Amino acid sequence: MNKNPRYELGSEANRIFMASETYELLDFGRGFPAAQGGSGWLDDKGGIDPSHGIQTWITGRMTHVYAIGSLLGYPGAEDLVDAGLRGLTGILHDDDNGGWHPSIQADGSPEPDKVCYSHAFVILAASSALLAGRPGARKLLNEALDTFNRYFWDEETGLAVDTWNTDFSRLDPYRGLNANMHTTEAFLAVADATGDNTYRQRAGRIIDHVIEWAKGNNWRIPEHFTSQWAPDLEYNEDRKDDQFKPYGATPGHGIEWARLIVQWALSTFANKAAIQPYVDAAEHLFGQAVADGWNAGGTTGLAYTTDWEGRPVVTDRMHWTLAEGINTAATLAEVTGKEEYRTWYADFVQYTDQYLIDHDGGSWFHQLNQDNKVIDTVWPGKSDLYHAFQSTLIPFNDPAVSICTAIRNAK
Repeated sequence: MNKNPRYELGSEANRIFMASETYELLDFGRGFPAAQGGSGWLDDKGGIDPSHGIQTWITGRMTHVYAIGSLLGYPGAEDLVDAGLRGLTGILHDDDNGGWHPSIQADGSPEPDKVCYSHAFVILAASSALLAGRPGARKLLNEALDTFNRYFWDEETGLAVDTWNTDFSRLDPYRGLNANMHTTEAFLAVADATGDNTYRQRAGRIIDHVIEWAKGNNWRIPEHFTSQWAPDLEYNEDRKDDQFKPYGATPGHGIEWARLIVQWALSTFANKAAIQPYVDAAEHLFGQAVADGWNAGGTTGLAYTTDWEGRPVVTDRMHWTLAEGINTAATLAEVTGKEEYRTWYADFVQYTDQYLIDHDGGSWFHQLNQDNKVIDTVWPGKSDLYHAFQSTLIPFNDPAVSICTAIRNAK
């Protein structure tokens, strides 16, 4: 195991290092508000890149981040949360058809369709803003849940559908697990923030599906499905590095699901016997992900995607995969007591410190190639703080509780 205390889970040096990152990230991102409300896409210096317009999912993420920042006492965070809320209740909201546009493009026009992924982040933002006591948060949360319940939640299957057209009159046949992963996160956040365990139960239904699919596929999670929820393993074969729907298995998602599964189980069951099968599943997911993706191609880092035999397809290293690795390694170390997860935590934090943190410009580089050189073919700039920011906090808080509620409870 790496014995540098800067990287060692539980050391004072690591806690100080990660806390310094918490506040550095908040400093870097504070220029996110667009003049019209909502969040711009941050460039590599923390300014707004206008070519990306105003994105609903980024606005949701940044509102969530600065809601946590307000609970941490970060100066000016409340105003930044309110700027995010102003975008979600204003320019990004579709007043004619309901719901939220995916984005407002650079020319001022709304991007077409209604996307589950974006709506999940509206729910997350509203639940965190509610915990931070921001005006209008409860009303926004109620509307976001009503919209999601009406259009995106499929009660019969216990999963969320993916994409509607703009006026909610036509549902796309594609079904996907990336949207369901962030739906699970949002549902757990709502349950923790409001006490409404309907959403915790729904998260469990999604999780049971994911475990079953993963178990039947050597613990590599199918990402893409037909309208009848049949796995489509060749989806996007011609667009292998897609931002949100890449071809093949995504090791970083296996890692991220592992933590969400543990969080749900710990928050749902009182006895270890009921929790253990879910911890076992999380260990399988984590183990297969790092076996397939870590140091793939002979250089340090986690491959973005693999094929269904575990062979790397896109060997670029995305910053979010390491952030989720840090979170999940810490969670599994806590719940299993196994030293191997402490080792993984130290390795992931060391990699992050060495390659991902921009010690000169701030924040984290979002995309590296397999030789750990900064590139921008998928993630130009440093779009938002969400993954990096959470990884500086989740390892030090109750793994059974969503991070904003955990920070509120720790005050």
